[in-house]
Amino acid sequence: MSVATRPAPSGEPLARRGRSGGAARARYSSVGLPALGIVAALVVWWGAVALFQIRPIFLPSPLAVAQVFGEQGDYLAHTAWDTLYRLLIGFAIAAAFGLSVALLLSWSRPLERAVMPLFLALNAVPKVSLAPLLMVWLGFGPRFNIVMVVSISTLPVLVSTMAGLAATPSDLGELARSLTASWWQAYLKVRLPWALPHMFVGLKLAITLAVIGEAVAELQNPNSGLGSVVTLAGASFDTALAFAAIVVLSLLGVLLFYAVTLVERLLLPWARQIAG
Repeated sequence: MSVATRPAPSGEPLARRGRSGGAARARYSSVGLPALGIVAALVVWWGAVALFQIRPIFLPSPLAVAQVFGEQGDYLAHTAWDTLYRLLIGFAIAAAFGLSVALLLSWSRPLERAVMPLFLALNAVPKVSLAPLLMVWLGFGPRFNIVMVVSISTLPVLVSTMAGLAATPSDLGELARSLTASWWQAYLKVRLPWALPHMFVGLKLAITLAVIGEAVAELQNPNSGLGSVVTLAGASFDTALAFAAIVVLSLLGVLLFYAVTLVERLLLPWARQIAG
């Protein structure tokens, strides 16, 4: 007589399969879909070059750009480090300045109304038009690049932080007052934590703008960095090298964006639960 084995509770295997399936979908969504998009872009690029027989001086093929990475990878890595170093310094200054000004303006409504239009007016000025003046004032050294990065990436941090501080639910403020919390305690323990997800929205936008600001500065002042590679390669009709530098710039922007996103997930795990 065979002994019947006790069947496992039906809910446990289903729950495990659900968790594993959800993890697999999450990995595919975060890794597979971006990889698929990159492959599709490369196929379209390659197909356009082959189909329309575009000359390499106008649009090199992905293979030609890959050959540049193989032949001049060290040169591109060195110039990428110069770009990364300056844009990170500019981004750090912009983040600190934007957060500080946002906290200051949030304390005083009249001060916000008096100062905010000045920031908006300065941000509306095309940064390329400011480049000649900045070079006269600051010279051709790294200070010019850093100031250009700060000028283009400060406003997103400022506006997003102020929006987060203003979006605190009224019931949380009433709860803090009912617990006899002082204005400073309510600000630090209620308003500021509630504004942190908004701050990171501004920081993620600012880091991508920092890459643009550094590239613009290097195009105007081609002494070092990936922007200078684009300028000098274009002047010598080495389009493949220029495209390789542009690809590295794009990768820097993507990696820095996801680096800020990772910091946000590590520091604010509760924000994703609230959003979900």
